[in-house]
Amino acid sequence: MHYSIGDKISVRSAFGDALAKFGGHNKRVLVLDADLSDSLRTGRFSKLYPDRHFNFGIAEANMVNSAAGMAIRGKIPFACSFAVFITGRAWENIRNSICYPNLNVKIVGSHAGILTGEDGATHQALEDIAIMRALPNMKIISPADAVEMYLAMDEILKDFGPTYIRLGRGDLPVIYGDDHKFKIGYGDILAYGEDVCLIATGSMVNVSLQAAKMLETEGIKTTVVNISTIKPIDEKLIVDCAKKTKMIVTAEDHNIIGGLGSAVSEVLTEYYPVKLHRIGMEDRFGESGKPADLYKKYGLDVQGVYERILNWWEV
Repeated sequence: MHYSIGDKISVRSAFGDALAKFGGHNKRVLVLDADLSDSLRTGRFSKLYPDRHFNFGIAEANMVNSAAGMAIRGKIPFACSFAVFITGRAWENIRNSICYPNLNVKIVGSHAGILTGEDGATHQALEDIAIMRALPNMKIISPADAVEMYLAMDEILKDFGPTYIRLGRGDLPVIYGDDHKFKIGYGDILAYGEDVCLIATGSMVNVSLQAAKMLETEGIKTTVVNISTIKPIDEKLIVDCAKKTKMIVTAEDHNIIGGLGSAVSEVLTEYYPVKLHRIGMEDRFGESGKPADLYKKYGLDVQGVYERILNWWEV
């Protein structure tokens, strides 16, 4: 691994690197593409191990069904496409062919959220977490940076069962060192404060860390939690943080319905009922534009998160 804190690297690039390394060592790993090997950075694996790479073209449903058959034969297939297509077009196939029989298939969806930018609303998956989270047996991994994605791959390969790996298109600052420990089902506290608990996932983790620094200048001390495993979610960590702070906020590049905010709300409702504020796309589609401009427009940038939390705090 050759990432350093502060470097800007896309999570999809780290996925490609990790797939080539960890997948290369495990001859059971197969990679299935929907004509998107450049976009999902699986080209390196295909060059190194061409006999274990299969391009299905623009046919996600066929690809998923084939992955199920490969898993039955003891392989570990990674079925890869854009998040909006792999979770949308092939949802029934994932449900009936993978989750129902509980097969060891890894679903990889790239270009999630409005971080996708200029590709526009049709390609910006904002509901993928919601529809994957509803499936029995499915786990959901949403890494915060390249290091976490790289380290997560080793754990994902050791773990059995259907898993959805959510990747973003754009570069993100590296926030973890190579001593980071990733474990499926556990969150991670990156900053401590007794006033606000800001729970984030994916690209919004770095945004949340920066917003927390701005809130500190206002005298508002913020705990920042990275929830990279959205399912199964770290219930104990969420409840513990809620008990130790005065306000709970979630942040995600996803529809606020059905995603991280909903998952955290379900935990709090059952175990420790408190008010929750959700930051994300507010039940709408995205649009074409530069990622930074879209984040600013929809309040997902550092300034937007800072201002919203400050307003809620002052009420």
